[in-house]
Amino acid sequence: MDPRRRLPASFIEGARGYADGSKEAVPTKDASTVVLMRDGSSGPEVYLLQRHVGMAAFAGFCVFPGGGVDKRDFDKEIGWAGPSAAEWGELLECDAASARALVCAAVRETFEESGVLLAGPTADSVVADTTGEDWEADRQALEKRELSFTDFLSRRGLVLRTDLLRFWGRWITPVFEPKRFDTRFFVAVLPAGQVTRDVSTESEQVVWMPATEAVDAVDAERIMMLPPTYCTCMEVSEQPTAAAVLASTEGRDLTPIQPTMVYEEDGSGYLELPEWLVSLGERIANR
Repeated sequence: MDPRRRLPASFIEGARGYADGSKEAVPTKDASTVVLMRDGSSGPEVYLLQRHVGMAAFAGFCVFPGGGVDKRDFDKEIGWAGPSAAEWGELLECDAASARALVCAAVRETFEESGVLLAGPTADSVVADTTGEDWEADRQALEKRELSFTDFLSRRGLVLRTDLLRFWGRWITPVFEPKRFDTRFFVAVLPAGQVTRDVSTESEQVVWMPATEAVDAVDAERIMMLPPTYCTCMEVSEQPTAAAVLASTEGRDLTPIQPTMVYEEDGSGYLELPEWLVSLGERIANR
């Protein structure tokens, strides 16, 4: 169980051009992803989407809901409850406008890819059901960028419940990737009454899976995950409940993680990751 080696061999070979300077890294794009959780008999379960096998990037890999920040996520007029954009900015280490966009993208992408909406009519309530045809029409309009998230919430008299999110960490795509993201990871619990739905146009299938089982499935090569998803599942699997995961965000090491490739004499390679993640993998392997 070594999170440093969670890359296909083709990735290792493709990275060599960046190591010798013959290729130049592309800029990163801000993105948000949400680890949506619920309690299960074997501890916290996470919601995963398996990307279509025909997609150009990371085909077949299991991921959390998420995606890039849209320019309309910067809208200042969006209904907002919970920590302010400035407070989020201090936590995310960016300005208030960028923090607002990252949080909006997290909630918007979660709704687009799972049907779960972290919003409510008041600062202390949450929408109970988003399965109706009218909700689905709005979700599709958001996904197609025919409707802005601000207009969607305003028309329904809702405010974004930013207090339902907790900041989990930040991963920056290695320089050898053709598409690169500076991704903020959030964790959230499935709101009472709401259900996930297989609605994303980017996924082959979706599943709720105990975090412990997800880690085991990757180790057994039954499913594929990139290191950020795999490492996050490892961390979540350490906690007994979804609430405990939220509580564990207090005092976390939030140093951004940007893996680098290290080559060995036999031509193989592995990702250089923080030592605490490598130690976590060893501890889980022995539990």
